[in-house]
Amino acid sequence: MAPGSCKPGSAYRRCGQSNGYTFNENPYIGEVSRNAASGTGKRAFRSGSADPPKTWLGLAMNRRRFLKSFGAATAWASFTPTRHVAAAEAENRLDQAREGIAHHRQSELIIRVTDDAGRPLPGLALNVEQLRHDFLWGANLFGWSKPGEPEIEAAYRTRFANLFNYATLDFYWHTYEPEAGQPRYARTEAMADWCRTHRITAKGHPLVWANIPDPDWLPSDHAGIQAASLGRVRDIVSRFRDRIDLWDVVNEPSLLLWADTRLGAWAHQVGSQSFVTQHLRAARAANPAATLLVNEVLTDYPVYPLLESLRAESEPLLDAVGLQSHMHRGVWPLDRLWRLCDRFGGLGVPLHFTEFTILSAAGDASDRWTTPTAESEQTQSDRVSEHYTLLFGHPAVAAISWWDLSDRGAWKSAPAGLLRADMSPKPAYDRLHELIRNRWWTAAAGSTNADGRFACRAFHGHHRVTVRQPDGRESRHDAACTRAGKNQIELTWKPSGAGMTRD
Repeated sequence: MAPGSCKPGSAYRRCGQSNGYTFNENPYIGEVSRNAASGTGKRAFRSGSADPPKTWLGLAMNRRRFLKSFGAATAWASFTPTRHVAAAEAENRLDQAREGIAHHRQSELIIRVTDDAGRPLPGLALNVEQLRHDFLWGANLFGWSKPGEPEIEAAYRTRFANLFNYATLDFYWHTYEPEAGQPRYARTEAMADWCRTHRITAKGHPLVWANIPDPDWLPSDHAGIQAASLGRVRDIVSRFRDRIDLWDVVNEPSLLLWADTRLGAWAHQVGSQSFVTQHLRAARAANPAATLLVNEVLTDYPVYPLLESLRAESEPLLDAVGLQSHMHRGVWPLDRLWRLCDRFGGLGVPLHFTEFTILSAAGDASDRWTTPTAESEQTQSDRVSEHYTLLFGHPAVAAISWWDLSDRGAWKSAPAGLLRADMSPKPAYDRLHELIRNRWWTAAAGSTNADGRFACRAFHGHHRVTVRQPDGRESRHDAACTRAGKNQIELTWKPSGAGMTRD
């Protein structure tokens, strides 16, 4: 996500730039964009020119104005349903998603208990409790460790860990390494350690982004820029190996053509394909086991051919596709969101909704926000429930990351949080907690049948199976339930003193 406007205490915003960048302004970006761009978008992916065009549809292009004009030109041309049609489509998609959750997110988990002679043991009480989802439920962790706010900080961390298993950590180059050779590793290391302690998967964002300011020290010659940028990727990915193994390697490749930076000038020279590929290869060499993403903002702009070409490389470069979904200008229709998943799911890699935002109040084109009310917060909660249900129900989606857990320090100062500025939960937080930690969470109990078997429908993830042994003691065993796994565990009761063991 972009640093939008200056705000005290915000480590990922920027000030004093003449061409201020914002983010995905429009609620719908339509398929007609490929025609509207008149081929310009294709050049963004294939051009080796060092002097790309700076206009589109006759408008001077910086990032903010491009996104706004792009959305205005395409949004309502591509999707203008009547209210009753939209409502019917939404309900149909939610029904489809609920079926998808049952089919794609759950499998039968079987526990079979026998004695050491192989005879089944019926009537043993047991329960199955989920410990962690395979699906990644997350948010950015940018509110972590704010100076002078210990009570707010403690509440922020508690709320985060109670809901999420996935965190996005910031690596914006110009603030992360303001002086050459002196990256600010200490804070990241502390954040990564905190995530590991709380069994939260960490992702780094972004390693490469040409549409925000360069570090002041970045050289102006292309060879020097290349060496610095690829070296940064190698150093960071290698340093955090086994602590951060997911990376948004390149952010917003569809906007490289309009990058008015030194890093962008090098991208213009070599072309988007080469630019993205070089950085993915550097990250892959630094950690072959890492999950590498390209994080995209213009989902219907001609970025798809670039992603297809990355999948076609002889070596595996692209492990997942990141799709941004800031809805500051209106909530996306569910039917359109489902079709977006269908389209990008065709790439054959998991989809991560990397920057997900639904506001709890309204705003205007100047980013002036109304004060949230009980009614508007409830509306946010309803929309969040629908959108998360839809995405969890689509088999191509593997992760959703909310953008800014709290209104405190939120991007654009928008009422985007699941928490208010004082860290009290909005209805949307409570609704998500009920979904993720209750409705979509395995909790089963019963006893073994005559064959010594117990079976239940379990959500994919890690579980603990507790069995009451014939001697009255309890034994606990870890069990994984996966989409493609056998999902059966065999337990053997050995009365000689070894108790219950897992085969």
